[in-house]
Formats: sequence, structure tokens, C-alpha cells
Amino acid sequence: MAEQPKSKAELAIENLMHQLEPGTPRFEVLESAKRFKSSWVELGERLIAVNANKLYREWGYITFEEYCSKEVRIKKPTALKLTRAYRFLEKEEPDLLTKREELRPLPDYRSVDLLCKAQEEGLAEEPYQDLRKAVLEEERSHPTILKRYRDVSPPPPADELEKAALKRALSATRQLEAALGELPELPERLQPTLPALRVFLEEAQARAAA
Repeated sequence: MAEQPKSKAELAIENLMHQLEPGTPRFEVLESAKRFKSSWVELGERLIAVNANKLYREWGYITFEEYCSKEVRIKKPTALKLTRAYRFLEKEEPDLLTKREELRPLPDYRSVDLLCKAQEEGLAEEPYQDLRKAVLEEERSHPTILKRYRDVSPPPPADELEKAALKRALSATRQLEAALGELPELPERLQPTLPALRVFLEEAQARAAA
């Protein structure tokens, strides 16, 4: 079977690794990032250490998020889920961490993060244990876990739903406004519509956040 071509992120990580001394903390984080799909636990553990000791500052980054984005090539939400999932296993499932080399595949970090959220939200014992079993013992896929989580988790407050809807609507309006701005001509009767809608949504979002 032909080897899969490497992504830009993988190539960027490898190029940087060639400039670093093997065995150093910075090198080891990047090495873990290369094995991210099969060894997210290792990457989560190393990222926690980087953040706790502010090592990213020594490496020329102002924030942990900037370091994750530009060097490790993962987005802020991914870094948050990775570190939160690792902390959860460290606290709630230490035996699983000690046996991680025996677990292939490892539970999906996104599913572990959902299990952590379920605990933080105070999910009842029986549905929590069912979710835990699906994540840690039954090797269910992340889409399956996500559906189960949504089925048993309490609905978000109405004001949170409104904020989320406003955010989506405002984002869509801005994107459409930008796209239409690239057109050579727009009928005059339609020109005021989107800016007025955008302003309305921005004001509504500000009121909801107050």
C-alpha cells in the first residue's frame, strides 16, 4: 500500500524538529503531536506541562493558544479538550492511564471530554455510568457517544440557546455581506438590507450578553 502523503502540519512539525535537540521538552511535545491520533494521552500530558510551566514563552510565544496553533498545529478547542480529557483520566480513571500502552485504540479524547462534561453537569449516576462504559469499555465511536451524551444531558438554558442562535445568524450575515461585496453590481433596492440586519443582530447579541 502506498504511503499516505504528509499534511502541511506534519511537514511543518518535522521541519521544526530537525532544528531542535532530541530529548528536549520542546522536541518531545512535537514528537507527541506527530503521534497525536494514536497517542493523544501523551500529547495531553505534555501540553499540560508546557502550559503549567509557561514553557511556550521560552520558545517565543506570547500565549499557550498561540503556541498550540502555530507550533503544535492544533486549535484552541482541541488543546482544551485534550488537556481536560487527560486531567479527567488522571483524576477519575488513573488505572486506565497506567495501562494506556495496552489500549489500542485509546478512547477518543473527544468522547472522554464529553464524559468529563457530563460529570461536571451533574449527570445522574445511572446514565453517567452507562456513558462511561460506552466511552471507556465498549470502544463506541465518537458520533455514537455524542448522540448518547445529547440524549441524556440536560438541555441548555433558553438564554444560552438564544445566544448561540444569534451568534450563528450574525456569522452567516457577515459572511453573506462580505461575499455580496465582491459582486460587481447589486440592485439598489437590496443594498441596505444586509447592513441593517447585521446591525440588528449585533445589538441583539450585545443585549443578550449584558
